[in-house]
Amino acid sequence: MGCIPLCKVWPLWCSSVLCPAPIWLQPAQDKVCSRAQASPWLQPHCYGVRPGGCGAPGPGAGTQGHPLLPYQVDRSEVIKSNLNPVFAKIFTVDYYFEEVQKLRFEVYDSHGQAGVGAHDDDFLGGMECTVGQIVAQKRVTKPLFLKYGKFAGKSTITVISEEISGNNGYVELAFRAKKLDDKDLFSKSDPFLEIYRIDDDSSEQLVYRTEVVKNNLSPIWEPFKVSLNSLCSCEEKRKLRCVVWDYDSRGKHDFIGEFFTTFEEMQKAMGENKVQWECMNPKYKIKKRNYKNSGVVVLLDLKIHRVYSFLDYIMGGCQIHFTVAIDFTASNGDPRNSCSLHYINPYQPNEYLKALVAVGEICQDYDSDKKFSALGFGARIPPKYEVSHDFAINFNPDNDECEGIQGVVESYQSCLPKIQLYGPTNVAPIITKVARVAADEERTKEASQYFILLILTDGVVTDMADTREAIVRASYLPMSIIIVGVGNADFTDMQILDGDDGILRSPRGEPVLRDIVQFVPFRDFKNASPTALAKCVLAEVPKQVVEYYSYKAFPPRCPQPHTPDSSLGSPQ
Repeated sequence: MGCIPLCKVWPLWCSSVLCPAPIWLQPAQDKVCSRAQASPWLQPHCYGVRPGGCGAPGPGAGTQGHPLLPYQVDRSEVIKSNLNPVFAKIFTVDYYFEEVQKLRFEVYDSHGQAGVGAHDDDFLGGMECTVGQIVAQKRVTKPLFLKYGKFAGKSTITVISEEISGNNGYVELAFRAKKLDDKDLFSKSDPFLEIYRIDDDSSEQLVYRTEVVKNNLSPIWEPFKVSLNSLCSCEEKRKLRCVVWDYDSRGKHDFIGEFFTTFEEMQKAMGENKVQWECMNPKYKIKKRNYKNSGVVVLLDLKIHRVYSFLDYIMGGCQIHFTVAIDFTASNGDPRNSCSLHYINPYQPNEYLKALVAVGEICQDYDSDKKFSALGFGARIPPKYEVSHDFAINFNPDNDECEGIQGVVESYQSCLPKIQLYGPTNVAPIITKVARVAADEERTKEASQYFILLILTDGVVTDMADTREAIVRASYLPMSIIIVGVGNADFTDMQILDGDDGILRSPRGEPVLRDIVQFVPFRDFKNASPTALAKCVLAEVPKQVVEYYSYKAFPPRCPQPHTPDSSLGSPQ
């Protein structure tokens, strides 16, 4: 008897901040659809996952609203007697950049008699990943694993993501009409044009109404802009109904005629081409034997203005480069003392580590080489023990990058015994250092790399004027700055750096181009889940990325092809 593979998808949550995971996505503002392809070593029939997204709590949700146990999202169809099934089922899930959203895909062999999902279906293998990984790579291929981390033969599963709910921009249209019917006795018609979108239930939604052109049978209406979502729900073949009226001040407008079209047909008017439609009055067409039309409506010009989303840039290959800067000033206390903010407790990470891991584990999914710059400031460093405000915590001045978030953690822990905590709290040098790298990236004129600088500090910065100047300069570059206040200091003066309550200005009065700074005290999240801090400080990053590339008019890059084996991994 042939075997039937079935694919299930489960969202997962992991208590460990360093735990890797793959997931599906449909952002707070964006939706993504995915297809699963499997090549199991048995003949499978495949099922999939329930729509609804990974954002909603499932069975076993904890007090923080996060499911402690995986729950089934949906199932694919069954493909009979096939060792290399391609599932047509598309799974739609919510995507949030600021969260680690974990998914599990499971493939089963269905025996068929009891229906899909029966208890006697054979488990062929599973795979775990995060939505961030799928989005960043666009196509993820991984081996299937059986229980206890054993490979399921040579079976693999491929997951492909695609954004389905981004803002697809707007269109600018310019219409005119010729030889419209005259509806007035002592003057000419006062025509205006209405455009309606015909929805799936056959109802009509008014999209746009032009101005009235008085006493003119060949009016030229002013160009206007409408979003593609409003015009046609981003579906080029959706039918549109266009109606021309003769304006009446009492509200009883006279019907002149109508025509039907689609956005696909309208696009023929791009460039120097023109598209025109006969404006028809159905009653006249029936009653008048020689009736031809009630005039002609011409689309003079059509311009599409694409508004790219965060996912457009990420799926186009834009990398998020993460840099952490750690405060090593003396106010943190002696690291050997358990009261120090830098004290390394073998059983409990300090606040610096908690903040670093919470933010870093989100960013790591969007950096292909998984190497992160780790800097320190405010300490005396070997060999001469001079004060430095931008030193590499791995003590390699030629390469300040660490291997993964765990590499940053290890460099941080190993550097503490080698340095002398000192001061003052100057952060402008580090902002300037990262800005120089971002400036080099800007000169490529491509949306290839965006920089996030995480500054962890236990007090108000000493060089406030220089910091404000550095932030204003950085606001013109592809970078965002997150500042987390560690400890119980009074951070009131730090709020000036966060532009939420007003526009940050340099000492010379120059305003920031974009609001790129987010400041939060860690103590506000002390009793919250580890993900709460990351959600707060990273929620604005997608908007900041889009704002920068929109300002520079840099479109997303073309996605780079992935080699079939590029994403294969070992058991996780």
